[in-house]
Parts: sequence; structure tokens; C-alpha cells
Amino acid sequence: MSDNSELDKKNVRVRYAPSPTGFLHIGNAQSALFNYLFARHYHGTMVLRIEDTDLKRNVPHGEDSQIDNLHWLGIDWDEGPDKPNPKYAPYHQSERQALYHRYVVKLLDEGLAYKDYATEDELTEMRDQQRAAGEAPHYDGRWYGRSVEDQEAAEAKGLKPSIRLHMPPDHVYEWDDIIKGHVAFNSDNMGGDFIIEKSNGMPTYNFAVVIDDYLMDITDVLRGDDHIANTPKQVAVYEALGIKMPNFGHITLIYNPKTRKKLSKRDKKTLQFISQYKNQGYLSEAIFNFIAFLGWSPVGEDEIFTRQELIERYDPSRMSKSPAYFDQQKLDWINAEYIKKLSLDDMTDRILELVDEGQTDVAKQVQALNLPDLREFVYQVSKIYQTEVHMLTEVMDKVVFYANILQSDIDYSQLSEFDHDDVVSVLKSFEKHVKDLGADVADPDFKGMIKAVGADTGVKGRALYFPLNVAFTGNSSAPEINEILRLYSISTIVDLLDKAIANV
Repeated sequence: MSDNSELDKKNVRVRYAPSPTGFLHIGNAQSALFNYLFARHYHGTMVLRIEDTDLKRNVPHGEDSQIDNLHWLGIDWDEGPDKPNPKYAPYHQSERQALYHRYVVKLLDEGLAYKDYATEDELTEMRDQQRAAGEAPHYDGRWYGRSVEDQEAAEAKGLKPSIRLHMPPDHVYEWDDIIKGHVAFNSDNMGGDFIIEKSNGMPTYNFAVVIDDYLMDITDVLRGDDHIANTPKQVAVYEALGIKMPNFGHITLIYNPKTRKKLSKRDKKTLQFISQYKNQGYLSEAIFNFIAFLGWSPVGEDEIFTRQELIERYDPSRMSKSPAYFDQQKLDWINAEYIKKLSLDDMTDRILELVDEGQTDVAKQVQALNLPDLREFVYQVSKIYQTEVHMLTEVMDKVVFYANILQSDIDYSQLSEFDHDDVVSVLKSFEKHVKDLGADVADPDFKGMIKAVGADTGVKGRALYFPLNVAFTGNSSAPEINEILRLYSISTIVDLLDKAIANV
């Protein structure tokens, strides 16, 4: 049994081992992040290992997608396919088959594993009979202890065996979980002898992962709580081979707060993949900060931390045993806080990067704009809305709106609550001041002009600002209308005023 009551934190080695079967899901990112924090907090080594033995489920560029999105999140590693350590390489399971088979042979030679020639039809019939008898489906050990003659007879029929590990009856497999505390399973309740090598010679997950972790000197295994049923089988392999097992920690899963169930890919209202968050204009720093709170909490009430601060504060004893609920409002708030901290140049660069990648409709719309200086336009819109938005795509929406303002359908009925003559006089007075500007005025004093309109017309407060807000933004409430006016040419301002006057 593993004892981590006083964890030895010298030479820590952890691993994140994704399968290249799709994009980086937020649940996988959670596991990667906690392994990263664990390794960095204890000045240890993080290993990236690719579990690609399920060849049918692997997708093209799945591995590249995982790596790219991990890098975007700010998660790096010390060893992996791109950073091989000759002592531990290779890092793809598909390249380690001979290593696994060596240990399978060892277990066969010691009588701890055996060949099973049962066909799929036989196994299906066995499970059906067990269900009919009210039993939980389990392998009944029908090939355990069979004679060499029986095996040769099966071979003569062309049957290829799988290899099963023999489970001793009424044996307790237990460990002290870093997060959950003491956990124990009885061998009688684990589904019987389980396959460690398939008939095609490929190892099963629960066998390959043990050999990999052992040969790569992994000291601590942090992974999702959905692996909790796999761990006793892996403990059984460790015991059968007589090798030291690592410390295990099972991270709480992420739950939907409305359904109170595990976050599912069917939850269409929740973004599931890290690439989606990136494309929608969430900042990598904000996502990192947010995920760190899905299953862990620091001492104190603070919620905004840099990556380095999270590394320093990380304490596995504060990992949560309770479900982690995905709070969209909290994520949006965290992202907004990070956006506020950006320099305008950095904010503009990040928006333009999203535009260049063109992964969303609004990014494609910005690409299609015919602006003489897109960067400057994005910069000025960012300056206006930096403290108001939750995602960078919201700034992009504003860029599209203001760039196409003359084609926008503006609802002028919003101004019906004000005196018609006052509205018209305000719009006409402002138009006069605009037309009086010299052609060489590079920096018009729009704030002063609005003040002059008030003096000219005697209209003040809401009655003064609302007509201008609606004329230039389509909304009765607008932040810094004088800054918004700087987005337009003088001719556009005049056209917007003429349009408003004609429609009031």
C-alpha cells in the first residue's frame, strides 16, 4: 500500500498523458494544469506522454492540437516527444509495445497471468447468463489453470489468446490517495481477471500505464476522478510485478451547476474545448487562473493570481474532494479582470491575432473590413471598451459595428421621450459645429463642441447627450461619446447627423 502521509517531494516526476483522439477538453486541461502546478511547486519534472495505442480513435493532428493548446494555456513540460530524455524515451505508447510484452511474458512465466482463448461470442453469452442470474458481469476465469493441451487445441483452431492477470480472491487493493484519502477495493468486486494484452498483441490501458509510469520513474499520478475504478487494477499489476507504485491523486471532476451532473460534451451551452475559449477571446492567463480553482482553493479570499503565484501557493492538501462546478459568470469576471490589466498595444495585438486566425464569424467580418489602418481602429475601439468587455470578441463586434455604422439600422424611436424640437436643434447645432471645422483639424475637440451645443440650444443633461449617443452609436447609452466620434471621418459624422435628422 502506498503511504503519502509524509510525501517525499524530492525528485518529483509527474506526467500528463493525453490520447490524440481530439481537441484539448477542459477536463483534460484541468488534469494537465494540476500536474504542471505540482511539478513546478516541488521543482520537479513534468513529462508529456502520448497514449496512442487506440489507433482507431486517433485523429489527424490530434497530438499537435493537444500540444498547441497546452502551450497557449502556458503549460510546458520538461520531457516528451519534443524533448526526449534518452533514459525514458520513446514517449509514444505505440512505440513501446516490446517493453510491455516483456513484462507480460514475466507474469506468464511466474503463473500470475494466463492465456485466454475465449471467443467474443462465448464472452457475450457468459455476460448474458450472469445478467439473467442477477449477477454483475465478470470474467469467470474459465481459462485459468487450463492445460497445455487445451491451449494447443485452441491454437490449432486458429484462436489467438488475450492475456489476463489472475486476481487472488478476497484480496484488498488499497492506497492513500493524495486527494481522497484512504481508498480500498476488494478483488471480488472488480470484474474478475482482466486483460493486460489483447489478442492483437497490444497492451490494455491499465497495463501499459503501469509499465510506463514505472519505467519513467513517475512518483505522483494526478488524474481525473473518473479513473478511480482503473486504479485498483493498476495496483494489482504493481503488486503482481513486485514493483513500487507511485502516489495517486484523483482530481474532482467538473460538473454542470444546473444539471448537477458531470460536464458533458452534450452541454452545448458550455464551451468544452480550450481552442473554443481562445477563439472566443478569452485570455490564456484567465483560463489558467479559472481552471486552477476547479478542484483546488488557496488560503484566503483572493481569486486573481498570476501563474507564478499559483505555482507558489499550490498545496495538494487543499485539493477538493467535492465536485467542481463550472461557473460561467466567474469565468467571465476573471477574464474581464485580466483584459483590464492588458496594455492597449497587447490587447490590440491579441485581437488582431484572432482576426488573422479567422476562426469565428466576427473574425472573418473584421478581415473583410476595408479600413485604411485596421490596427489603429482596433486600438481606438479597445481603448473605449477595455473596461466593459468580458471577451475580446466583444471588441471585435464593436469594430465591425463602427466600421459599418452608415449601413446600420438605428432605432431612432428611442428619442421619442424627448422634446422633438430639442432633439432636432441639438443634432443641427452639432452638425454646424462639425462643418465649421477646418479641413486641417487633426484632433477635433468634440467634448468642447458638445458643451457649445448645450450653450447654443439651452438643452442640457440627458436631453443633450441622448440624441448624440443614438445618432453615433445606435444606443442611448454610450461610453465616452467624444472618443467614439474619433473613430469616424468628418464626412461620416455629417452623414450620420443627416440620417438622424431625417428620421427623428
